[in-house]
Amino acid sequence: MARRTKRLWTDEEKRSICSQTTAPGVSVARVAQRYAMNANVIFKWLRDPRYAPEPSAEPDEACFLPVEIVNRHMHDDDGAAAGPVPAAGMIEIDTAGGHRLRISGAYDPEALARLIRGLSG
Repeated sequence: MARRTKRLWTDEEKRSICSQTTAPGVSVARVAQRYAMNANVIFKWLRDPRYAPEPSAEPDEACFLPVEIVNRHMHDDDGAAAGPVPAAGMIEIDTAGGHRLRISGAYDPEALARLIRGLSG
């Protein structure tokens, strides 16, 4: 019979794992899968003030968001067709609010960031 070994997490690892649950659209179950652990363990850590993430004081504070890269043809299932892809390429962003942004060619990163913040708020 195989013997289970109990993993020991450092306080810093617990804080890091708990903070990943605060990103918009990320579930505790998804974070638990990432670390091959039970979600109930993370919920227990989240109740502990030593590991619970601090609420963000600044609304414009930079943070990491989950990203999924998909290989998809230029025609979406909703029937909307995009034009030809310029040499610079194209990025597509689906926001948590249900907006879809398609940016082709060159763009101003600052203006794009302001637009995303406006749509997310």
